[in-house]
Amino acid sequence: MEIGLLVRTQTQPGWAPTTRGGGRRRPLALALGRLSSRRPVRCRCLAAMQTSPPPRSVRTVSIPFSDLKERDRDLSGKIEEGLGPNGLGIISIADVPGFPVLRKTLLRLAPKVANLPEDVKKELEDPDSRFNFGWSHGKEKLESGKLDTFKGSFYANPILDAPTTDDVLVRRYPSYCRTNIWPASHLPELEIAFKALGKLMLEVGLMLAHHCDRYVMQQGVGPYDGESLEQTIASSRCHKGRLLYYYPQQFSKQEEGGSVSSWCGWHTDHGSLTGLTCALFTKNSMEIPCPDSAAGLYIRTRDDKVVKVTFEENELAYQVGETTEILSRGRLCATPHCVKAPSSENASNVDRSTFAMFMQPDWDEKLKFPSEIPYHQELIPPNGTLTFGEYSERLVNKYYQGKT
Repeated sequence: MEIGLLVRTQTQPGWAPTTRGGGRRRPLALALGRLSSRRPVRCRCLAAMQTSPPPRSVRTVSIPFSDLKERDRDLSGKIEEGLGPNGLGIISIADVPGFPVLRKTLLRLAPKVANLPEDVKKELEDPDSRFNFGWSHGKEKLESGKLDTFKGSFYANPILDAPTTDDVLVRRYPSYCRTNIWPASHLPELEIAFKALGKLMLEVGLMLAHHCDRYVMQQGVGPYDGESLEQTIASSRCHKGRLLYYYPQQFSKQEEGGSVSSWCGWHTDHGSLTGLTCALFTKNSMEIPCPDSAAGLYIRTRDDKVVKVTFEENELAYQVGETTEILSRGRLCATPHCVKAPSSENASNVDRSTFAMFMQPDWDEKLKFPSEIPYHQELIPPNGTLTFGEYSERLVNKYYQGKT
């Protein structure tokens, strides 16, 4: 699924990293502070996606886990290079203990979920959540407006099986507040693997959020009166994991070199941070390297160029979401991205499995939007206030079948 500008009315400015003890929950808002006279940082060009020559490949900025876990270490240079106004909006973390095993354990289950009997998958669907819990296939709209049948997804909150028992909240925010659905009788190992990897990705994401807070404060946003990015993520009940399975396709020589968005359309995550694993490819149930060097994750850069982004198999990557771009006043930037399918002749019958962990504010966090909004202008009132739940539900209406 899943920040440009936020404005608050109090006179004390800013943003600051949270302390280890956290703090009292307060409305999520950003003071203008010393930046009140400056124009907002514009993070990217919103020009139409255009056809271009074969994109170049770019390696993510990488931070060793041993550095990330040191809270007082200055990582501002790496944060700016990867996530700042001139970065790709993605950064990778190397040598995370336990991650390689947890990654393979879960990704190997993706084909098993997709190949469960149809009646079992039907039982795992949750239409009342807009298919944001359990199994989902062919429900999401792509950039073309067509339904996405290229991939199937299994959604769950890896931290809380039941985020709330309040029926009013469950009815109002079903995409976040409904309970997890697990195939306990048919694939019991899925719940264990899903929760283990999701919790690890959240823990590492919180470490990264702490260093993002330190970097943003250094940019002159000033002391933060409210919740930092780290505290916003730590106190949320809204986190969502998504196990993705991209179905095999058939290719011929004439079909080589298809669109860069052939497996997942262009989009920008709307939450705080998105954790990503490197994909696992299989052919006839055998694990293989990616059969097409042009396949994978693509990002549109600040200067409106498309690049292929790579990170190591055992690295954990994180992308900035729109909410963080708003909260940081453009000091941290979200980028449009998509996934290109293998399209060479020898890529026929190859499938792809991956996992995304969407870290986002709680549904009742209040977002105060500016007069100029970099995206979703048709959904967000200028100078208006929405909770994160209200904001995200409007986006769900946009991308999924149902009410508009």
